[in-house]
Amino acid sequence: MASDFDLYRPSEEHEMLRDSVRALAEAKIAPYAAEVDEEARFPQEALDALVANDLHAVHVPEAYGGAGADALATVIVIEEVARVCGSSSLIPAVNKLGSLPVILSASEELKKRYLAPLAKGDAMFSYCLSEPDAGSDAGGMKTKAVRDGDSWVLNGVKRWITNAGVSDYYTVMAVTDPDKRTKGISAFVVEKDDQGVSFGAPEKKLGIKGSPTREVYLDNVRIPADRMIGAEGTGFATAMQTLDHTRITIAAQALGIAQGALDYAKGYVQERKQFGKPIGDFQGVQFMLADMAMKIEAARQLTYAAAARSERVSEGSEKEDLTFFGAAAKCYASDAAMEITTDAVQLLGGYGYTRDYPVERMMRDAKITQIYEGTNQVQRIVMARNLP
Repeated sequence: MASDFDLYRPSEEHEMLRDSVRALAEAKIAPYAAEVDEEARFPQEALDALVANDLHAVHVPEAYGGAGADALATVIVIEEVARVCGSSSLIPAVNKLGSLPVILSASEELKKRYLAPLAKGDAMFSYCLSEPDAGSDAGGMKTKAVRDGDSWVLNGVKRWITNAGVSDYYTVMAVTDPDKRTKGISAFVVEKDDQGVSFGAPEKKLGIKGSPTREVYLDNVRIPADRMIGAEGTGFATAMQTLDHTRITIAAQALGIAQGALDYAKGYVQERKQFGKPIGDFQGVQFMLADMAMKIEAARQLTYAAAARSERVSEGSEKEDLTFFGAAAKCYASDAAMEITTDAVQLLGGYGYTRDYPVERMMRDAKITQIYEGTNQVQRIVMARNLP
């Protein structure tokens, strides 16, 4: 076998992308991360920097003006932004989540209409699946869409919508045939400025405070019939197919947060002295760092392997076990991130518990990765039903 066998090594282009995103994130995003969290404000500086460098929606195909980045490149962008600011990493992550149903299932006309502005940075995209009484059981949604001539009229409430009020476009799942349960759900593109669209107050959250989470209210929202994504009744299948791909981006977010916490803790224990020497010289501290690094590397390998499968599925492969690997990557990486960020706080002692240091923010940000895009309890059910 050849000595240059590259099975488990990202390409040189992927590593160059990592270097450039890390440099940008440290220079243009990290300086505002604490302020964004403290003030619970949208990270406009991050959006501006990402758009200026064409990193806000790298997944958009070249045919629609995008960078055409593969799934691993998208993961690396999200990972490196999350390393310095979890809130900011939701810009590229949710742009993919919101627009992927269009990429997967929409007409060519819809793709051109909505992906081009996204690629240019003129618009952001959000994803509206969850409702007040339909979280893990997304098939139990109550938002309805009723056909009226050449239009559909939407009524309902969507909850936990990331970047709601900031995004210009929304992929909305709604019931078009109540008798068919999940096969009676269809997908639509709703625009922020459509008459009848409004937003609730931002949720007061534990973490990712810079990314607004709000309810989306649909009050007799009339949209043209051609804004349906795919055929009637295929919305739920498109939603689940989307999550198979985008759970990997949440794994990437968790991975980046965990890496940021380890990097900070590693530097701290080399400088903090007790009993006459750096605390990093004590074996107990070394064991903690070793376990943190080991879990990160395991999470990275699983996440990158899942991203590779996502890319191959996008190219037409049907033998990739993507549902299992997407759930596994998201579940493992987020559990690891929660453990690693908690250990980072412990390593900083009392300082770690204060907002003067970033690890407490990272710990708070990590928690949501165990919850959204399917709780980790649901991910384990998904894995068990899709064992490779």
